[in-house]
Amino acid sequence: MPATQTPLDIETTARLRAVIGRLSRRLRPTAAAVAAGLTPTKISILLTVVREGPIRLSDLSDSEGVNPTQLSRTIAHLADAGLIDRAADEGDRRAAWARPTPAGRRLAERIRRERTDALKLALEGLDAAERERIVAALDGLEHLAERLRVGERS
Repeated sequence: MPATQTPLDIETTARLRAVIGRLSRRLRPTAAAVAAGLTPTKISILLTVVREGPIRLSDLSDSEGVNPTQLSRTIAHLADAGLIDRAADEGDRRAAWARPTPAGRRLAERIRRERTDALKLALEGLDAAERERIVAALDGLEHLAERLRVGERS
């Protein structure tokens, strides 16, 4: 191992996984999402449809790691709430697409803004040295996230 590499042990790796999980869980609920009656799965699917949409439901299922039956129920709920539109694929009647509605885009933006505001407030409560260490780790964390994409794990 080159001298510049940090040795990894199972405890450090488990600690990183636990911290990432806690951050994710603590950022998940927002006032806008709670008011809309959205579960974490529905929030995630809405945000993906807004970010990627229009998106085929099969691609959405793969992206979110949700089985087709659960996805179908979730899409129905989001469509009933006026947050997404579901449409049949004109070239393949077995396939369907999800597209965000204007209301879905607005809600997704509120959820993102509330999460960003919560994180900013928490970061402001840290001392400057802690904030600098977190900022310095961002590139590495982004690369790590890309390596962990579903279907791309080695």
